[in-house]
Amino acid sequence: MSDVATRRPLPALMSVSDQAAKRLKALYEGSHQGQLLRISVGTRGCSGLSYEMNFVTEPQPADERVEDQGVTLLVDRKATLFLTGTVMDYEVKDLESGFTFKNPNEKGRCGCGESFHV
Repeated sequence: MSDVATRRPLPALMSVSDQAAKRLKALYEGSHQGQLLRISVGTRGCSGLSYEMNFVTEPQPADERVEDQGVTLLVDRKATLFLTGTVMDYEVKDLESGFTFKNPNEKGRCGCGESFHV
């Protein structure tokens, strides 16, 4: 018998929905060619944390690379604790459209939807 404990697989850091992948591909092929979307978590709003997204040309030394559905994202290593298992989606509504996050780590959101807490 081996003394090594059997480990269960870790959940993916993040995944991307079909709609989010389609939108990211369009952005990467258009106005953000040569850039990657970088996701981080900052402090803001009444619940304390918010998702931050920026297009960058170079990853930070500690960034995690997420590859899913044929697209690549960068995730700030400090945000991984808050984002593990998150699904990034892209929603189109009557008056707005944008990327959204389905995060299993969220314990609640503020009333205006600007921030969340874990």
